[in-house]
Amino acid sequence: MASRNAELFERSQRLIPGGVNSPVRAFRAVGGTPPFIREGRGSRIFDEDGREYIDYVGSWGPLILGHAHPAVVDAVARTARSGLSFGAPTALELEMAELLTSSLPSLEQVRLVSSGTEAVMSALRLARGHTGRSLIVKFEGCYHGHSDFLLVKAGSGALTFGNPTSAGVPAELTSHTLVLDYNDPQQVEDAFAKFGDTIAAVVLEPVAGNMNFVRPGDDFIQGLRRLCSKHGTVLIFDEVMTGFRVGPRGAQGIFGVDPDLTTLGKVIGGGMPVGAFGGRREIMRKLAPEGPVYQAGTLSGNPVAVSAGLATLREVLAPGFFDALSRTTTRLADGLAEEARIAGVPFSAASLGGMFGLFFRASPPRSFAEVMQCDAEAFKRFFHAMLAAGVYLAPSAYEAGFASAAHTAADVDATLSAARRAFGALHP
Repeated sequence: MASRNAELFERSQRLIPGGVNSPVRAFRAVGGTPPFIREGRGSRIFDEDGREYIDYVGSWGPLILGHAHPAVVDAVARTARSGLSFGAPTALELEMAELLTSSLPSLEQVRLVSSGTEAVMSALRLARGHTGRSLIVKFEGCYHGHSDFLLVKAGSGALTFGNPTSAGVPAELTSHTLVLDYNDPQQVEDAFAKFGDTIAAVVLEPVAGNMNFVRPGDDFIQGLRRLCSKHGTVLIFDEVMTGFRVGPRGAQGIFGVDPDLTTLGKVIGGGMPVGAFGGRREIMRKLAPEGPVYQAGTLSGNPVAVSAGLATLREVLAPGFFDALSRTTTRLADGLAEEARIAGVPFSAASLGGMFGLFFRASPPRSFAEVMQCDAEAFKRFFHAMLAAGVYLAPSAYEAGFASAAHTAADVDATLSAARRAFGALHP
């Protein structure tokens, strides 16, 4: 029987660049034909060929409650019956702002947008407007959306400015972006010693999720807070991925560091397009219409999307939610590492809250360079063996994975059973 997935992918490639609307979906990193997803229920997704998978992608993080959670679906349907969008203030926007600011103490004011990319772009413009400076510091391997001046890789040596990583990005747009190594506190010290009073903002994923899962060292993240405070630099935590995913106060709550600005997305939309940025009142009041930094959006605070996020957050912030989610994720990560050990495959895993990383190397990486030491070919073989067994992992060796409250002990057992066979096939 002909594969409907293959037919749809072939047709899509004629009309959509690469056949997809976001690059990683094309399976170029692992090869093969991507499944076209027809529906999702709980921890499972179902493709157009009728195959069922245990899903550890979860729409790349937002679906912390699982697919089609009744409370979220009901909220969306109820709100949609009253209208899809108004381009005017609504009580739902205020309710979201109250929930976010009460949950994250570093947020004194917040503004809603429609995506994580938009949130980070706006936060950096605000940081520049607040400080009157131009230089941005980011870290290699951290992804903050596809804004031109953030599509940049490290220069040819320490403390050199970045080079564009995408065609269409002029070099002069990245000339104000300095790219440093994640988890290298000395390099940060050196950068501030050389450029300190010209740095408008430091932006980082407090737990990296776009070079796979990499935790920060305490000296690294605490040092950033100290240096930014000393030099009047705005510290921005990009918690689009980690916000309400690793804990009820995000990564900043876990590590005990209050950033000046925070960007949010994914979970706060519950599967709908919502982003936000917020922080210290002194900085946020520089935004138009109150201040000189312009930012706007027709669909910002869209009531249908906000209702999905509110329904999700109400569940997520319930007592005991993250204890249960962490137990599931830890059991999954530890179980995979144990299966690999038994099979004699170099492998490690790590997790935090509902987020995890799988690495084909002996220990979890602490930097982009160490991530690149992972055996990408082994991951490809493992990925396809798991997919064939009905387990859907991120189709790249450089992406974090996500568990949800819908994943059961039986789901984890089935995943570990599939991994046992997959690791066994990898053994030399």
